[in-house]
Formats: sequence, C-alpha cells, structure tokens
Amino acid sequence: MENLHDKRRIYSKSELLEANVKANPIEQFRDWFSDAEENGNISEPNAMSVSTMENDGCPRTRMVLLKSYTWEGFIFYTNYDSRKGKAIEKNLKACLHFFWPPLERQIIIKAEMERLSENLSDGYFASRPKGSQLGALVSPQSTVIPNRDFLEKKLEELEKTFDGKEVERPENWGGYLAKPYEIEFWQGRPNRLHDRILYELTHDFDWKISRLAP
Repeated sequence: MENLHDKRRIYSKSELLEANVKANPIEQFRDWFSDAEENGNISEPNAMSVSTMENDGCPRTRMVLLKSYTWEGFIFYTNYDSRKGKAIEKNLKACLHFFWPPLERQIIIKAEMERLSENLSDGYFASRPKGSQLGALVSPQSTVIPNRDFLEKKLEELEKTFDGKEVERPENWGGYLAKPYEIEFWQGRPNRLHDRILYELTHDFDWKISRLAP
C-alpha cells in the first residue's frame, strides 16, 4: 500500500467572506470564472464534471466543457443517446463541478436539467469546426464498438460525403441548460478551515446565502 498521508498543501491564496460575495450566485460565478480565465496556469477554465445517476443507483461522473452561461444557468452539449443523455432524460437532476487548483477554488452546482431549443442547438452546431461536426455523426457515443479503425473509417467516409457540403446537426445531438437551485463556492484556507458559501434558491426565487462548516 502506498502511503499518501503526507501529500498535502497549505491553502492560503484567498478568502471568501459573506461581506464580499455577490447577492446572486451567477454574478459570483462570473467573477470567479473571470479569475480562472485570467490565470495562466489554468488551460481550460470551462472544463467541468457532470454527475448523473445511473440505473444501478450509482452516480457517474465525466468531464465536459461549459459552452455558455446565462442568468438561467449553465449550458453544455452532448449526444442525447449517450449514457449521460439517457441518465438526464430519466432523472432531470445533475451535479456540475468546477475545480481550479491554482486558485484553490471549487464550485459545486446542483441543477435541474432542460433541453435547449432546437434553434439554439442548431446555431451552436453550425459554429463548430467541421471535424467536430463530423465527429458527432461518427460516434455512437457510449455504445460498444469493435476497434478504433471503426471510427477512423467512418470518419473517412463522411469526409468524402460532406466534402464541400454543410453538415446538419443530428437530431440526437444538442444542448442542455442546467438550471441551478443550489450552488456552493469553496475557497481553500489554512488548517483545513476552508470557506464554504452556499446559495439556495427559495420558493420566492430568491437566493438564501449560508456558511457551511469545512
């Protein structure tokens, strides 16, 4: 057994106090996300994990890219027939998670999931590089395939088929809007006395702010 007891660091770069947080968590997210974008040690500030519930009752987590966010919530795109897509359609709740080690910060978001309108998914799909568009057609995401060559040959065929032509968005591919009802902002602090500020959406559609023990 490898002993990892001594693999720890002291968090001391910042603090998160009730007096300084925004009244709306989306504004607070905007400020933190801007800090992450400006930090040269964070290559993909929009990388986030998405956790959904599987049929066996076990959560499943994977990394995706946040593509936009609004006052309503957070938007990403996927194959609706993938494991995550099927899990979301069965249970319209998911957990998003951002972790930015250079800033000693993380954000945990519990959300209700909602499909984006087709025109919004069409617009984003049209903005993607053609290789990414074809990739969405090539991959029967989350299904068993025989080997890597299966994908490469299918891509080669589609490149010939769509040479000089526009690629339309597949019906089983599109966006989700994650509408938050709980957002926790976590700031690392010394002695493991981390700052944890929780926003909870009330029945009046206002945000209640609380401090959680670390």
